[in-house]
Amino acid sequence: MATLSLFSVVVFLHLTVVLFVSEPTNAQGLKVGFYKNACPSVEAIVEQTTAHFLSRAPSLAAPLLRMHFHDCFVRGCDGSVLLNATAANKQTEKTAVPNQSLRGFQVIDAVKSAVEKVCPGVVSCADIIALVARDAVVFDKGPFWEVPTGRRDGRVSNASEALQFLPPPFANISDLKSRFQAKGLSVKDLVVLSAAHTIGTSHCFNFNNRLYNFTGKGDTDPSMDPNYIARLKNKCKPGDNTTLVEMDPGSRKTFDADYYTLVAKRRGLFQSDAALLTDSETRAYVKLQASTHGSTFFKDFGVSMVNMGNIGVLTGFAGEIRKHCAFVN
Repeated sequence: MATLSLFSVVVFLHLTVVLFVSEPTNAQGLKVGFYKNACPSVEAIVEQTTAHFLSRAPSLAAPLLRMHFHDCFVRGCDGSVLLNATAANKQTEKTAVPNQSLRGFQVIDAVKSAVEKVCPGVVSCADIIALVARDAVVFDKGPFWEVPTGRRDGRVSNASEALQFLPPPFANISDLKSRFQAKGLSVKDLVVLSAAHTIGTSHCFNFNNRLYNFTGKGDTDPSMDPNYIARLKNKCKPGDNTTLVEMDPGSRKTFDADYYTLVAKRRGLFQSDAALLTDSETRAYVKLQASTHGSTFFKDFGVSMVNMGNIGVLTGFAGEIRKHCAFVN
């Protein structure tokens, strides 16, 4: 009996180990409702906290959406864009030029703090970014989509990688397609996600070359509507690094399909916007949404955001669940 009992214990322990090891494999990837048991109120907490900030500072909606893009395109959606510089690493993604205009980190910190009070050590900062981005879009009258969760937080953040992987505002269509393809995203994802420019503002220096010195000869970008150029020149003078301009004039606080109408009229603010008219597939999508008032845009945007949210995610035992989003544990 003693031998049998010992054997039984060994078998039990073996099965326990097998089940324990197998569980992360079954849980690999993301799923809607990942925190259903461990933190069932997480999405309500994120929504309420985000709305609290946006009701007082509506202009934060666009930066919070942009933050999700900037996180996912560098090392995947792992919260690395949130990490502060330290004595050991003075050049994190936050310090890179493309990220120096990011705003809303205080919203992420506040959401994390609120979630930690209810479910300590359970919800990742990477998931919080994804949920906040969705709720910011909804706040600006955009679409709702189910956000698959289960991401874990990365421990590495390098400014050089932000410069390498983030699509610049002056990118042409070949560059854009290459950068999106490298992240597993389709050409449709590219043209759909570009419409995030329907909300928010940009500094003049991101497009001033199109107004004053496009080819280095003091000329303007011929792909841009001359009337729009004249309007922009009234707001942005040469060398202006501080003035902010609406990316979707008259509608920057409403998430809608007006972006495509502007691009179709050659009034996209950035070269990367204008580039969508230089490819048959992206041009067809722009014209479809412009002519049908965004008939499929909201649905498409949710799908493409989920696709983007899958880039390079850490799951299972990879990474960590940060206690504070700005620092590794």
